[in-house]
Amino acid sequence: MLNRFFVMPETVDRIRSSWIGEYVERYVTWMTEQNFASRTVCRRVPILIRFGQFARDQGASTVEELPEHVHSFVARWIAERAEQRSDDRRKMVAKEIRGPIEQMLRIVLSDFAGRGRRCQPENPFHEQAPDFFDYLRKERGLRTTSLKDYTHHLREFARYLRKIELEQLGHLSPPVLSGFVADLQPHVAWASLRNSCGVLRVFLRYVHRQGFVGQDLSGTVEVPRTYRLAKVPRSITWDEVRRMLETVDRRKRVGKRDYAILLLLVTYGLRAREVAALTLNDIDWRNERLKVPERKADHSTAYPLSSIVAQAIVDYLQDGRLETPDRHLFFRTVAPYAPLTYSAVSGCASRYLRKAGIPVSRPGSHTLRHTCVQRLVDAQFSLKMIGDYVGHRSAASTEVYTKVDIETLREVALGDGEEVLT
Repeated sequence: MLNRFFVMPETVDRIRSSWIGEYVERYVTWMTEQNFASRTVCRRVPILIRFGQFARDQGASTVEELPEHVHSFVARWIAERAEQRSDDRRKMVAKEIRGPIEQMLRIVLSDFAGRGRRCQPENPFHEQAPDFFDYLRKERGLRTTSLKDYTHHLREFARYLRKIELEQLGHLSPPVLSGFVADLQPHVAWASLRNSCGVLRVFLRYVHRQGFVGQDLSGTVEVPRTYRLAKVPRSITWDEVRRMLETVDRRKRVGKRDYAILLLLVTYGLRAREVAALTLNDIDWRNERLKVPERKADHSTAYPLSSIVAQAIVDYLQDGRLETPDRHLFFRTVAPYAPLTYSAVSGCASRYLRKAGIPVSRPGSHTLRHTCVQRLVDAQFSLKMIGDYVGHRSAASTEVYTKVDIETLREVALGDGEEVLT
């Protein structure tokens, strides 16, 4: 495979003679399968060879020891080649150097997570409560994204227990749990703190049920107080939607893809996860229908396929989407080619909202979802119809939009028989 990118035989021999030559060649094969550009392969291989030599000089003798030397190699590279550059440029160079090294290590080391770290177990308490995540999957039916949230919040809890040197779950007590919440509160947003408390309550009920903890301590974890309908949805005006769409360069492949994504978000009020999960099978061209199967609680919805949305998707399929047997609709436009994740979809919305200079707190895919609902509220659709349209599981999820039904609120404020003072 190396001969495909390096014409000089001595260059190929030099790569293969490196003590990590076997792993570099395996990485080159992977990049070829992922359709990386030839110039990218030729630029990355010398970096990897230099990294291998650096690690050997530092005492590495096996590929398993390589992760320990990634950080110091990147630091050395910056010191020698980019020390006089700006902070932003040094960060960019560090990313360009660290990226291919960690990508190769993920391919040759199954437990490598990046940034010099080994993959951590899904369950931070796998030794004391080994079947907890099986319980979440099989009994509670949680999705993969929800399981990742559980992993994140339980790691925070495990980190706190190590901090206070509490090793056994059987030694948990209400003061320990209160201390965890108090320790976490200054560093996270309210929603994250609420979610962390919810995860902890589920975990505590489980370990008590299994007999790992003598009493059920879940009731001692006080979830931060919240009030129904306390927040106002963060929507934008329809003129601002037009401004955002005008910033998309639809002459480029990435622009064609992003334009279709933005239209799906704002036209149907889809969630980022729902857009990322769309496949070619979900578009019924004959009957002009769009099916959205991946909704909450395993619900599905079928929409009339808007002509504007349909044209944007066709434009993307003809000139933007790569040829692949994978049926997902939206893909990355640079190698490695893979279906877009829900975070990439939300990031797409955030990027164009910022580019258009539209002021909104926490810009992202939900901004456009809220905008879709606001437009339906302004058109005086019932909350039941709106909830069904955007896939709310309960009417309570839609009630918050009554706070932005301005015309109806004005009527309530005026009351019967009162006159408007001018």
